[in-house]
Amino acid sequence: MKTASLRNEMLYNEEKVAIKVLMETETSKEIRIMFRKGQSMKEHKAGFPITVEVHQGTIAFGVNGEVLKLVAGDLIYLDANVPHDLFAEEDSMVRLTLSKFDSIARVEKVVD
Repeated sequence: MKTASLRNEMLYNEEKVAIKVLMETETSKEIRIMFRKGQSMKEHKAGFPITVEVHQGTIAFGVNGEVLKLVAGDLIYLDANVPHDLFAEEDSMVRLTLSKFDSIARVEKVVD
């Protein structure tokens, strides 16, 4: 058994998006991403499927030539290799679920 909290130690980085690995399991990595209003993650794609869940705030999520407005409680699932980008319209917290085989370093490289 493993436990983690999205709400404990919620630290923003004023300079760039703050990424924290909360948990690694046999199948996934659970990551918290903290955005200050105006911070973004440039267009990128994951080599494995991902799930993004907005827990706080509003995220403009660019995918497939459109921009979706995701708010607290919204989830989006993407297959592998789908280009996407994120922009925080307000201070926001996002939970990202990655495959165990995906790299945290890849996520950190797309922070503006």
